[in-house]
Amino acid sequence: MQYNILVDCYEKLEKTSKRLEKTDIIADVLRKTGIEDIDVTLLLLQGKLFPDWDERKIGVAARLIIKAINVSTGVDANKVEDEWKKTGDLGLVAENLISTKKQHTLFSRELTVKKVFENLRKLAELEGSGTVDKKMQLIAELLTSANSKEAKYIVRTILGELRVGVGSGSLRDSIVWAYTDSGVKYDKATNSIVIPENNREKYNQYIGMVQHAYDLINEFSVVVKKLKEHKIEGLGKIEFSPGKPINVMLYQKAKDIADAFETVGKPAALEYKYDGFRLQVHKTEKGILLFTRRLENVTKQFPEVVEYAKNNIKGNSFILDAEAVGFDSKTGKYQPFQNISQRIRRKYDIEKMSKELPVELNIFDIIFYEGKSMINEPFKERRKLLEKIVTQKTKKIVLAKQIITDDLKKAEKFYNESLESGEEGIMVKNLDGIYKPGSRVGYGVKVKPVMESLDLVITGAEWGEGKRSGWLTSFNLSCWDKGKLLEIGKVGTGIKELEGEGVSFLELTRLLKPLITKEKGKEVSVKAKIIIEVDYEEIQRSPTYSSGFALRFPRLVRLRNDKPLNEISSISYIKKLYEQQGRTGREKDK
Repeated sequence: MQYNILVDCYEKLEKTSKRLEKTDIIADVLRKTGIEDIDVTLLLLQGKLFPDWDERKIGVAARLIIKAINVSTGVDANKVEDEWKKTGDLGLVAENLISTKKQHTLFSRELTVKKVFENLRKLAELEGSGTVDKKMQLIAELLTSANSKEAKYIVRTILGELRVGVGSGSLRDSIVWAYTDSGVKYDKATNSIVIPENNREKYNQYIGMVQHAYDLINEFSVVVKKLKEHKIEGLGKIEFSPGKPINVMLYQKAKDIADAFETVGKPAALEYKYDGFRLQVHKTEKGILLFTRRLENVTKQFPEVVEYAKNNIKGNSFILDAEAVGFDSKTGKYQPFQNISQRIRRKYDIEKMSKELPVELNIFDIIFYEGKSMINEPFKERRKLLEKIVTQKTKKIVLAKQIITDDLKKAEKFYNESLESGEEGIMVKNLDGIYKPGSRVGYGVKVKPVMESLDLVITGAEWGEGKRSGWLTSFNLSCWDKGKLLEIGKVGTGIKELEGEGVSFLELTRLLKPLITKEKGKEVSVKAKIIIEVDYEEIQRSPTYSSGFALRFPRLVRLRNDKPLNEISSISYIKKLYEQQGRTGREKDK
């Protein structure tokens, strides 16, 4: 497929914020995509070159792209940089300069999606002497052959800033529209979908089947190939195995323990909810692999966990669901998630960090064992299997602390014990519940004190003054709304001025500075990547922010770099919390 067909799709996507229209645009380009190009096209639609769980990164900075634009256009690098400062978007700079480029070449040719994809993937494979120059040449080769629109999206793809608003939900729906007999049609005039009356149940079923298949293998291309080869029945043939992470099961919050029993039934399994980070533990013939809930491979960052799993879990192949909890190597006291979160992205001094900030692996579920999927087995049977295969060692590898009861008083006592131990609360699980990847269903809920905190992404900030000069401060927060981000306020409290006491202004500045996309005076816009957990006194109506809401007295609790962007708090969830505040809370807004 020619790359300009995909670029035309990007252009249409960028011009609309309507999710249904985006879905229709994607479905249209998928129908035009041959099976030989589907893997490449689906990744490029998401602005990706590798699946999330793939460790490879292309490692290209903006300066290298500036040089490539210089080489491919003949425009002085200083001028390229000046244009970048004005627009804050190197993609736009490439588009503008390519359209008036001074140099033309006899070797330019029409670009295909495969050519673009292959050149960009090679950027991750180059190493050794001359690597920087080779990378620049690969980019310049594409820009030389590209027209102005193509150049814009090539550059944005390299920088991970596609800006067309394609989320996994839109891709899932577009696949159903393009490759099934659901009969769905998009009505642009009313921005709605039309489904034949006798197909409504079938359509919803197809959406669920595609989502489930994707949650198992995290590759839309596999889903599409099964649909094209075997129609909708092919999705039931999709299998997963250790080595590639699945989307973990998620849990809704219950109001209290009585509500939790009402949801999951009695008796139920109650487990500590640990203040750590989710970790999938895989074993293949090649050894142990570790993945976060964001599907990132963190095997190298946690060598001690690899050893614990290797030496204390029986079996040749498995996938376990667990929580890694940090503790102080000197006192043995458990530490909050924030104290060990820095290890997730650590690339250097790993052995030293593993000794200074060790973790204990708390295992609470098993998804796959010895060639067999366990997701449809009852939870009580999955727990029994864990008890058979895991040799527990305190401060190394243990099973989640659990009781089984139908007694409210015993449950409340267990809940209080968890809080007194410094944990976040408890999980309450249906004993016969299956494991539903990616879903928040009634098989399990969490019980935590106080009003639920929000996970929000930082989308802007301000440079500080006085003693905070040189630091980014007053951070803009955004929530999720069907593939786009809506602002909901600013946060400046809960952040430390000294390192080592929690999340500091300096730490946030280090994280955000490379993500700056635009500067205007003291204000900066940043790429939406850094997610934080925020507490607040209440949610208020507000015309100031695009979400229509604001947080009263927001306070940063911790970084949430264990979460993907599409799992931050949604506007629908925030509206639900707002309603739960009751009439008194709403009256205060008036």
